[in-house]
Amino acid sequence: MPHLERLRPQPDERLAFLQVFLRKPQQVGSVIPSSRFLERRLVELTGVANARVVVELGPGTGGTTRALLHALPPDAKLLAIEIDPRFAAILRESREPRLIVHEGSAETLSAVLRQHGLGAPDVVVSGIPFSTMEPALASRIAAAIHEALPSGGRFVAYQVRDRVHDVARPYFGRARVEVELRNIPPMRIFSWRKGEPFVGTRKRLIRARRREHAWT
Repeated sequence: MPHLERLRPQPDERLAFLQVFLRKPQQVGSVIPSSRFLERRLVELTGVANARVVVELGPGTGGTTRALLHALPPDAKLLAIEIDPRFAAILRESREPRLIVHEGSAETLSAVLRQHGLGAPDVVVSGIPFSTMEPALASRIAAAIHEALPSGGRFVAYQVRDRVHDVARPYFGRARVEVELRNIPPMRIFSWRKGEPFVGTRKRLIRARRREHAWT
């Protein structure tokens, strides 16, 4: 797949990753791109081989993007939402026809899907660092993901810390958690399916909505 070769990390792209991390550490989850071990684990947990629409939040320089595209069916679409202009420009260089790169915030996910003529995603995979962002923003992003996913849709987040679990739990319940030790740093991988029953769903959603309004 010649298009995907352009998403392979190059020395200047690794430097770009480091520079963005040093300039905006709250937007980048790690000082180096993801390992192939983490990428393989994400492909397995997201089930992208059977997906039609996949959303990736915080793709960075495209390591996980390349892995997802390798597994994605030929007629599927991958919407990559990246807030950093430099990373977005790197992703666009691939010219992969199944890849749609949107420069902006994940909190407007439903609007971005409509903008690009896409339906509800089968899965949302996220590498954005929930542990370093403002609580109100983190809650809005979790709410946006929950709103965009259909019943049975998956939300998979790979994180250094576990704050995403606290943020997403009012909307999705308890996550299944795995750890990929062969990544630097080791990554926790949290996964949910929308609509899986869990105790206190309605009460937690109500409390989460109240917190959102209190922060805004």
